[in-house]
Amino acid sequence: MTEPSGLHQKTFLLLLAAVSIAFFWILLPFYGAVFWGAVLAIIFAPLQRRLTLALRGRNNVAALLTLLLVLLLVILPLTVISASLINQGVGLYDNIRSGQLNFGLYFQRAVDALPPYVRVMLARVDLTSIADVQAKLSASALQASQFLATQALSIGQNTAQFMISFGIMLYLLFFLLRDGPQLSRQIRTAVPLSQTYKQHLIQKFTTVVRATVKGNVAVAAVQGMLGGGIFAVLGIQGALLWGVVMGFLSLLPAVGAGLIWAPVAAYFLLTGSTAKGVVLIAFGVLVIGMVDNVLRPILVGKDTQMPDYVVLISTLGGMALFGLNGFVIGPLVAALFIACWDLHSQGDDAAPSA
Repeated sequence: MTEPSGLHQKTFLLLLAAVSIAFFWILLPFYGAVFWGAVLAIIFAPLQRRLTLALRGRNNVAALLTLLLVLLLVILPLTVISASLINQGVGLYDNIRSGQLNFGLYFQRAVDALPPYVRVMLARVDLTSIADVQAKLSASALQASQFLATQALSIGQNTAQFMISFGIMLYLLFFLLRDGPQLSRQIRTAVPLSQTYKQHLIQKFTTVVRATVKGNVAVAAVQGMLGGGIFAVLGIQGALLWGVVMGFLSLLPAVGAGLIWAPVAAYFLLTGSTAKGVVLIAFGVLVIGMVDNVLRPILVGKDTQMPDYVVLISTLGGMALFGLNGFVIGPLVAALFIACWDLHSQGDDAAPSA
């Protein structure tokens, strides 16, 4: 006796959901490798297509050349910067632990340089306990630098796991580059949506991934280099470390690198290093700030078509949930959320153009 078609369909959908969840669960230990393999494949897909045409359809050779370019342009520079960053982080931790760097002392110098009426105002809000603030600043600085040192040790201990994940990412990236168009067609065929919806959502997905990664990474790299450079010129210890931190924070629109250079500039002004403070403020506002105001709308905002506040909130939420991967996942989910509701509000016959 044959099963009713409705029961058969429901059973198959349950089976499909179960095996899909099981498959994603299996991939979970290496989700970072799979995620970045897919992201890099989307970013370098246009280059792969051009090389395939130039090589007259030899997909394997084109994918291998694209993979080598990814290693030279992306992986190798990140490896060198990471190694230097770890060394400076460990050195900073040693200096704080030995007392060569005392953030509590820097705070006291800044407070002593304040006008008397400002200190009275601080007293009214219970901020005159310099010893307590010093202890908290010193403890926070020690914990932050200790975290960097711990991460360096953890990386060393987990080298085997890192190399496995790295190998999986490169292996997957090769096949995604080579077979990307075929996989894309299979996904479009399998997704049970109308052609209009599928085209709009897939285009939105690829556009946001490329804009978020290329745009934010470009802005972060430029702001990090500029911030680290001005710190080195002004003689601030750990310029490379602070440059990387500013680059990382520049992933957050509006606030970004100013969270680092603004307090340093204020300290210079309060402690009598007026020239350094003025130079740092002018450079931060006119150069570092202009990079964010000029490049980000061109590279990110125009393509994602999302307001800065949505990008900021989704980036923070994504990084809180997924770590560094969240700076891509957060805005991507936000963009798909907006796109889906936009399609819903427009209706089947009035889907917006991508």
